[in-house]
Amino acid sequence: MIRVLEIGDFAAPDAGRTLVGLGADVTIVEPAGGAPERRADPVGFAHRAGGKSAATAADAAALAPSCDVILDGTLGDPSTADIAADLVRAAGPGVVHIVLTPYGDAGPASGWQATDLTVAAAGGMLALVGRPDRPPLRPYGDQAVQLAGVNAAIAALLAVRAGGGQRVVVSAQASVAASLEFGAITYIHTGRVPPRTGSTHPLAPHTLFATADGVIAGGLGGSPRMFDALLAWLVETGDAGDLADERWQDAHYRVVHREEIFQRLAKIVRDRDRDRLFHEGQGRRLPWAAVLRPDELTANAQLQDRGFFAELVTGSGPVVDVGFAARVRGAEPPKPLRVPEPGSRPSSEGTARRTASRKTGGALDGLRVLDLTWVLAGPYATKTLADHGAEVIKIESRHRPDPTRFSTGFHLSRSADADPDTSGYFNNVNRNKKSITLNLRTEEGRDLALRLAAHCDLVVENFAAGVLDRLGLGYERLRAARPDVVVVSMSGMGHTGPWRDYVSYADAVSALSGWTGLTGEPGEPPVGVVYGLADIIAGHHAALAAIAALDVRDRTGEGQHVDLAQLETAAAHLGDAIARVGFGEHVEPIGNRHPRMSPHGVFPCLGDDTWVAVAARDDDDFARLLTATGLPGDPSWTTLPGRREHEDEIERRLSAWTRSRPAESVADTLQRHGVPAYAVRDGRTLVEHDAALRAWDFYRPLDHPASGTFLHEGLPVRMARAPGGVAAPAPRLGEHTAGVLTDLLGLSTAEQDALRTAGVLE
Repeated sequence: MIRVLEIGDFAAPDAGRTLVGLGADVTIVEPAGGAPERRADPVGFAHRAGGKSAATAADAAALAPSCDVILDGTLGDPSTADIAADLVRAAGPGVVHIVLTPYGDAGPASGWQATDLTVAAAGGMLALVGRPDRPPLRPYGDQAVQLAGVNAAIAALLAVRAGGGQRVVVSAQASVAASLEFGAITYIHTGRVPPRTGSTHPLAPHTLFATADGVIAGGLGGSPRMFDALLAWLVETGDAGDLADERWQDAHYRVVHREEIFQRLAKIVRDRDRDRLFHEGQGRRLPWAAVLRPDELTANAQLQDRGFFAELVTGSGPVVDVGFAARVRGAEPPKPLRVPEPGSRPSSEGTARRTASRKTGGALDGLRVLDLTWVLAGPYATKTLADHGAEVIKIESRHRPDPTRFSTGFHLSRSADADPDTSGYFNNVNRNKKSITLNLRTEEGRDLALRLAAHCDLVVENFAAGVLDRLGLGYERLRAARPDVVVVSMSGMGHTGPWRDYVSYADAVSALSGWTGLTGEPGEPPVGVVYGLADIIAGHHAALAAIAALDVRDRTGEGQHVDLAQLETAAAHLGDAIARVGFGEHVEPIGNRHPRMSPHGVFPCLGDDTWVAVAARDDDDFARLLTATGLPGDPSWTTLPGRREHEDEIERRLSAWTRSRPAESVADTLQRHGVPAYAVRDGRTLVEHDAALRAWDFYRPLDHPASGTFLHEGLPVRMARAPGGVAAPAPRLGEHTAGVLTDLLGLSTAEQDALRTAGVLE
């Protein structure tokens, strides 16, 4: 168990909550009388504070010498930054000091003010969410700040593993920019800027449909098998029409004309029951999913069966809250999650700080990973491990390569060539790895995989539940090959529960987790988050769980199987919506507005589809906003209730002022007056124009033998020691087969040639 002191309200509470979920002892350091968030937002505070203790600054200083990590989200606030500095001094040179920043600690935006909205704008998230004829839209649940928090949690475990004693900086903007799926890499590899596409994923043929009693996420599926299953379903119901014609068998034709199919599906489902459609679609192995409201989520049969929800004990009584993204045996959270009273943890002499041998390369140097993942969620997890020094060996085969190498929608390239080695989507998320081609359909191929697993510390897979067992490579077989192996499975629904066999895409996970239903404009159908944010969050938590399980192995000598469900990783990032429902609040989509900030939104600027995000956090921010813009105010607007009552008028006036000005100029002007603002970045402006990301040195060029030199998304964290990095381009298909089989298994060239002839190495 690591011991953590948490101070400040920018992303540190989210990082602390994530670490609580992995058994960490987290203490909130508060000023006298308690943190202001206790009074400003008691439910939000309770959600983030559950399972932690709380201490005064004086008591925390006595605890500091035995703590492993200090999470510092003070942003230089004089009321707390001095306390954080004192804690770092008291902790001594062995502590890991994690500084959470909106835009990095150097560069022109390092001192800028921020909220979740402005960070989401700065990192490119807003540009991908919303309808094309409407302003960019903020996803529900402070997703930008939560991304910074989970990256800080990963950094905490890595830095402790690397021997502690260092300063780590987290950029929230870079955390978002590293989580855009196709956002920036489409521009890097094709020169195109992905537009907002409403509820339709631009690469996968899925969208949202209104049903008789709600909304459902679904579509064509991403493979010929799925389209055939959909067509068979429509034939049975008498709704196929001419979709059985030969032209629809062409995958490219289906993508080009998918709107025609969507229109037909919309007519078919509009008079039908949402949940029945969901279960019937899943019965045909189609990734359809009901869009659940927050008041429905606690009745989710899968989440209930797996014991996902947590009991949050507050001063007003217990409520149900979302649980945690992963469960690691030997690193469990407390039950129930009690919200601490101010100063409830007295000073006491702690046990000795954890020690580990100091590393100077990557924090995971010396670890070997067998990578049985594909597409996005799994490869993102193993990318994180590879970026920090692990040797990751990706198993593919020429008859079943990763779909992102060749699929029409995912093969991002400036060339029309379908070469599987030139897909920008694949190459961005698989850098720093090795590729071997091994046909797991053959007995010899499965035997070689087990022999390789015997040389690996960790196996990561994101097959559907049961697939690995049917291949003869399930956990028990892997453990027989290596008794202390850690296996992380990351199926859509998990390996247990009534929905264990259900299939999922990121949009299905978002729908079932509550995200989709809460992301939209008030009083309108939901828009949802169409890009693979849910996949990437699952990847983050799979990497985090892997590191935590390896730490347990270091202490106990025992490996384990971590059964991570992507549905649970998304639900864990829903934020405090479920707790609010438990306290009797009505939670619904609010667009870009905010219950405790006004104005808070995205405003048009000079140029086509050019926007700026602006947030007035309090009365003082609003006064500074009026000074910066020269706009006339009104006495009733000096308080939040008055501004909320007249929000339409305030937004109309602010839009009139921003509309004739460049977004950069608006952001600079407002930030000079201390008002949070940032231009909404898209794929092009992130790569070409963002000075904060340039100062962070975020986009890193690498030369790929098939694709040439191109930029890669970098790391969101900067570790002073054992920093990791983007060191090697993604492998060509099977590039390392000979070397890995020779070095690890001792197979001769003649033996490999024979296996290749037999179709085992292909």
